[in-house]
Amino acid sequence: MYREIFAGKVGKKGIPMIPETLQQQLARHGITSTDEVTLREALESRVETYTLIKLAPWPARRWKCHYRLLLGEKMYDAQSAAEAYALGFLSGFTTKE
Repeated sequence: MYREIFAGKVGKKGIPMIPETLQQQLARHGITSTDEVTLREALESRVETYTLIKLAPWPARRWKCHYRLLLGEKMYDAQSAAEAYALGFLSGFTTKE
């Protein structure tokens, strides 16, 4: 299933790019570029503070993620920094709408 979601798309250092479903949700909000910098800037335009944590190997294995984004009282687990930023960005729309 994991391979189906990412359809073999791999970014730097073998880290998978963000899933297509997430890319489609971003496109609905006018974000077509899914690189890390673009998504970070989009998140920073919507929130004042956040914390992105790159997990050490043992928690990454335990929680099956490499990054954790803390945004207010919410927490988002992701395989890449770009995916974490995308989840944080989209969370602003789901809580406000």
